[in-house]
Amino acid sequence: MLLEKLYKHRFELFFISIICVLFGSLFFPKELFANKISPILFIVNILSGMLFFIKKRVQILGASILFAIILGIFLFNTISNSEDSSIRYLRLITYFTFYSFVTFQIIRQVWSAQTVNKSVIFGLMSGYISLGLLGFFTLFCVELAVPGSFNGILIDSSIAIKIDELLYFSYITIMTIGYGDISPATDIAQKAVVFVGLSGQFYLVIITAVVIEKYIRYSAKE
Repeated sequence: MLLEKLYKHRFELFFISIICVLFGSLFFPKELFANKISPILFIVNILSGMLFFIKKRVQILGASILFAIILGIFLFNTISNSEDSSIRYLRLITYFTFYSFVTFQIIRQVWSAQTVNKSVIFGLMSGYISLGLLGFFTLFCVELAVPGSFNGILIDSSIAIKIDELLYFSYITIMTIGYGDISPATDIAQKAVVFVGLSGQFYLVIITAVVIEKYIRYSAKE
C-alpha cells in the first residue's frame, strides 16, 4: 500500500520538505517564493507531517481537519489575492496547532525507536527543526499580543518582515548563537525567549543523548 511505503520514509519526507520551506528563498526571487512557492511547499510539508498520524484513526482525523482548514485558507487567499487580519490569525493558530502535534509525534516516535537507522537520524533532525518552528510561532504570538516586544524589529514593520526576522531569531536562540541584533524588550518576550532556548537545550541533552545511546548499543550488538 502506498501509505505504508510513505510511512516508512516519513522522517525523510518531512525533513526534505521543511528544509525546502526554510531555505527555498535562497534559490528563488523573494516575492515569487513568498507569494507562490512557499504556500505550496507548506502544503507539501503538512501532507508529509500527516504521515505521522496514519497509525491511529482519531489522530489522522484531527490532522485531516487541520489540513482542510489550511488548504481552505490557501485557496481563499489565492482566489481573493488578499488576506485580512482574521484569516491571518486563523492560519497562525492552525499552523501552531498542527506543528505542535507533529513535533510531539516526531519526538515520541524517535524516542520509542528500538534501533537507530538513517530514518531515525532524519527524525532526530526534523524534531530539532520543528522546535525552531514552534519557537517562531511562540515569539510571533508575543509580538502580536504586545507590539514592540523585541528590540531590532520596528513596530511598524510589515507582517512579512516580522515573520522573517522572528523565524531567524527563533533558530538563533534555539542554537544559542545570540548575535544580539534582535533581543527581547518586555518581560513576556524575555520569558518566551528563555523557554525557546531551554527547549532546544533539553532536546539536545535528552532526546539526542538517548538516540546516541541506542545507536552505540545497537552498533555494539552488530
